[in-house]
Amino acid sequence: MPSADYVIVGAGSAGCVLANRLSEDPSVRVLLLEAGGKDRSMNIKIPAAFAKQFHTKLDWDLATEPQPECDGRRLYSPRGKGLGGSSSMNAMLYVRGRPLDYDLWEAQGAEGWGWDDVRPYFLKAENNERGASEHHAVGGPLNVANTRSPRKLTPMFLDSAAAAGFPRVSDYNGPEQDGSSWAQVTQKNGKRFSAADAYLVPAAKRPNLEIVTHAQVLKIELEGTRATGVRYRDKKGREQVASASREIVLSAGAYGSPQLLMLSGIGPADHLREVGVPIVHELDGVGQNLHDHPFLVCIFESKVGGSLLDAEHPRFLAEYALRKTGPLTSSVAEAFAFVRTRPGLPAPDVQYHFAPAFFSQHGAETHDRHAFTVGPTLISPKSRGWVQLRSADPLAAPRINPNALSDPDDMAAMVEGVKIARRIVAQEPLASATAREIYPGPDVQSDSEIEADIRRRVELIYHPVGTCRIGIDDGAVVDPDLRVRGIEGLRVADASVMPVIPGGNTNAPTIMVGERAADLIRGRVGAGAPA
Repeated sequence: MPSADYVIVGAGSAGCVLANRLSEDPSVRVLLLEAGGKDRSMNIKIPAAFAKQFHTKLDWDLATEPQPECDGRRLYSPRGKGLGGSSSMNAMLYVRGRPLDYDLWEAQGAEGWGWDDVRPYFLKAENNERGASEHHAVGGPLNVANTRSPRKLTPMFLDSAAAAGFPRVSDYNGPEQDGSSWAQVTQKNGKRFSAADAYLVPAAKRPNLEIVTHAQVLKIELEGTRATGVRYRDKKGREQVASASREIVLSAGAYGSPQLLMLSGIGPADHLREVGVPIVHELDGVGQNLHDHPFLVCIFESKVGGSLLDAEHPRFLAEYALRKTGPLTSSVAEAFAFVRTRPGLPAPDVQYHFAPAFFSQHGAETHDRHAFTVGPTLISPKSRGWVQLRSADPLAAPRINPNALSDPDDMAAMVEGVKIARRIVAQEPLASATAREIYPGPDVQSDSEIEADIRRRVELIYHPVGTCRIGIDDGAVVDPDLRVRGIEGLRVADASVMPVIPGGNTNAPTIMVGERAADLIRGRVGAGAPA
């Protein structure tokens, strides 16, 4: 029976951080369990190929319950399955969010998670190729780079956004997010640089760190209200129990972590009874507070080329193989614009992802001409939903219901977001580069027509959070030290603990959570800036 001081469930963005940081102490033994396999696929390593992982063995391939406000559709929610988790599948966009996001966490009971508390952990993690500055650091594990070989449509978008009133900013990860800017990406030398690359590779040969892949965790083993180990199914289908002499840390994500708590009898009592799981500890907040960023693609045909249409041409395949440059290095979303859709907002509520590509239906729909995508993404959604068990079967996918667009303010912001996207594209130089609007299309003009189109086509942008939120109230799942309330020896450290979704892509904040969690576990928080 495997045993360790610390057992970490999930080798995703936060789990990789924890495996590295906890095993820095040679006196402790760390066991990292990952349900997926190794991260060797070229579709992981080649940046522009990330969508080719969708619906494959590299993907948990999840979907929501039918969404009433989205024409009853089930919304696809890819999750990385393998070393690096979703950091091995995402678009590699490095976005911290806004200082006010974290101050809001603290105001809601997440003591010690305000901006001044978390900022040092963003810096600790970072090796920014732009160099050290007031807002960025060098020397950390996570490599952050500029877009390596941008397409010619991307600077045209930035110029048009400025002409529409969203001026260029040099760094959206600085003190002010408003405006348009080049994306910063977690890449190195033209290849993806996942949390596994950043944190696991340097630590993998440590004798006190064991990494087990194809280990599907089934439940947490408990003695009374103390977590003592985890039961998992190994690669050969055998059930094993890994014991933890100190702590277990769940880093299975906003779907997986609440699912494991509930499978172990920790969660809302009525729901556990309903699915036939014996109740060990009633904790009503488990699985609640789910939210994600809704996004819509506005797509336009280009009359000047400049897209990723021919990225897999043999010439570009050779360029990537030889020099790690060219269109295959693209993160697809190459630039952003952060905007406020109405006066009086404290910060931008919509983030535009600009892709010099036709990107529809998560990359599944194709188009035979050059095109570009301007995707309004609602980064301050008010709608909240839940994750529940489908049954007591640990191998059954959870039920996922974000209640997307259930708050009327969310729809109003998305409608305005579509109008602003069109306004940007109507400015030069994009205006002269645009052949026609593909989506929403010229027949969609009035607010009611735009709203109907949003309901038909809106998707989620792969940023689920909040289902094991930090807090001190009765609805919180973990306390500010990330300990599961009422259970000893068990913590959660991943995007599920976020009380409110940050204003931007969630990978960098999840890595920050992992960094701070490691210091909390080691008792280093409160002694000044992180080492």
